Amino acid sequence: MRLQDKVAIITGAASGMGKAIAELYAKEGAKVVVSDLNFEGAKAAADEINNAGGEAIAIQTNVTSDSDLEQLFNETKNSFGKLDILVNNAGIMDGMEPVGEISDERWDKVFAVNTGSVMKASRIAINLFLEQGHGTIVNNISAGGLYGARAGAAYTASKHAVVGLTKNTAFMYANKNIRCNGIAPGAVITNISSSMTNVSEYGASRQSLGMSINPRAGQPEEIAQMALFLGSEESSFVNGQVIAVDGGWTAY
Repeated sequence: MRLQDKVAIITGAASGMGKAIAELYAKEGAKVVVSDLNFEGAKAAADEINNAGGEAIAIQTNVTSDSDLEQLFNETKNSFGKLDILVNNAGIMDGMEPVGEISDERWDKVFAVNTGSVMKASRIAINLFLEQGHGTIVNNISAGGLYGARAGAAYTASKHAVVGLTKNTAFMYANKNIRCNGIAPGAVITNISSSMTNVSEYGASRQSLGMSINPRAGQPEEIAQMALFLGSEESSFVNGQVIAVDGGWTAY
């Protein structure tokens, strides 16, 4: 039970990597807050955890809404009395557009979800952690946050920004018993492609060039194992790192 008596919020946890992280955290003893815009999916995920002997609640959250984020953290404190781990997992794709094709609307939406919400959720969490004297943030970023050929301009830029935010947060609070790390998954079998609309033919053709050297697609559960390590005390000396979990894709 590597997370015994810990309380964790996981955003975007109704499906995919977020759900896998929530399930594994609960299995390892954490009380889990399953946060997602899709409340029915979040409720189903929480019910599965509770039926399996874990402890979880579901909270509907639009991560781009300040009031929803405040409610998420308030309900977590009301239900469990504290917060030990925040997993910023919620994210959306762009349409593979290069910068010459990107619209202001798409850019703003992708940044609001992928970058703005991470900053705002982390801001709330950090202030709770400072009061408590401890806390851990795990940001689920992407290989697109490390390289330029994994998505379109908006997604790539939004994830690169979270890499910088992760490192800065780790440095700023390293002397406060607060850690912040990131995961950079490669291709993982999830439903994130459902957030893609009006895909750029040119951008998709350019991005696809790198797929030929991808050894395989990963499973959400494989990403969850890294999230467990980074959320646990086993990684107590790991801070400010963004770790690629991609089957060797970025080793080429």
